[in-house]
Amino acid sequence: MQPKKSSAPQAPVAKRDKLDKEAYERLSQFRYRLRCFQRVSEDICQAHGLTSLQYQLLLHVKGAPGREWALIGELAERLQAKHHGVVALVDRCEKAELVKRLPGREDRRQVEVHLCPKGQELVRTLAKLHQPELQGLRAMLDRVEWN
Repeated sequence: MQPKKSSAPQAPVAKRDKLDKEAYERLSQFRYRLRCFQRVSEDICQAHGLTSLQYQLLLHVKGAPGREWALIGELAERLQAKHHGVVALVDRCEKAELVKRLPGREDRRQVEVHLCPKGQELVRTLAKLHQPELQGLRAMLDRVEWN
């Protein structure tokens, strides 16, 4: 699975090529804290019988802007995954009674993914358990001077 190209603005090449020691230290610290967050997340998910990817799918359905469901294509973008891979992930989550599919409201060719009660409960529980580590990551980001 290849990540999609970021739409974030890029610094001019000359500026990016001139990294000082502190820039490497900041990047190292950021990657370390991000990996700590991911590791804690993986452990939390595993303890509740989910993979990290399943939790992320539930989170993105719950966190869809302005509604309580998401389209497969939207989930693929959020997960930075290919459409067919997300379909397979939704299949597994549907089999585990975490989500259900419904035909699109405006376009019946699209598929809406909705949380089932079990999925609602798990995403709420897991999101709460992620808060302490998320706060630590946020605090680290607030302390770092990125310029």
